[in-house]
Amino acid sequence: MSDIKELTDALIKFRNERDWEQFHNPKDLAVALNIEAGELLENFLWKSSEEAGKEKVKEELADVLAYAFLLAEKYGFDVKEILLEKIKKNGEKYPVEKAKGTAKKYTEL
Repeated sequence: MSDIKELTDALIKFRNERDWEQFHNPKDLAVALNIEAGELLENFLWKSSEEAGKEKVKEELADVLAYAFLLAEKYGFDVKEILLEKIKKNGEKYPVEKAKGTAKKYTEL
């Protein structure tokens, strides 16, 4: 069993034991993911990245990942597969010879 499947299965078990699947439609999972991403960002507000509380960042990042994995599961997406596809697409949009060392958008390279 892959690590990602094991994590997703653990999240689903946790959710189902509490009868929360009724709340986990794709729209609400996407909204929850965005809210948790905002809570992650809040740890950095008015601070340098070194000043952000590492434990709180870890906790909020786990929430973001949990909702992302649950949303992927709702659509039957293989997390590993979609990430590898995205890396490939980004490699085409941002070839090393043009993108290395710059933060420009691919349309500006």
